[in-house]
Amino acid sequence: MCLAIPGRVIELYEQNGLKMGRLDYAGTINTACFEYVPEVQVGQYALVHAGFAISLVDEEEAQKTYAIWNELVQAAAQEGTDVFGMPFDDAERRSQDQGGSA
Repeated sequence: MCLAIPGRVIELYEQNGLKMGRLDYAGTINTACFEYVPEVQVGQYALVHAGFAISLVDEEEAQKTYAIWNELVQAAAQEGTDVFGMPFDDAERRSQDQGGSA
């Protein structure tokens, strides 16, 4: 199963004849191919799988997804793990308790 988090499109450009772009995933920047969603515009949110944008979502849906993701992160942190069930070491746990990342 694949978990897709919406990324906000921050740049579009052409590379080797392909529509490419950069997305912001709440501070993490990645690159993707946008050939499957040629109507995309900067500022929109896209779901990416294996480096290809496969669909667009509106900002409201993207914000709902981020809110649910943050709830999941907080619930896992209270259990002493990351969202994948891996235990935090002591430094990571202290950082999570203070709202940061290690």
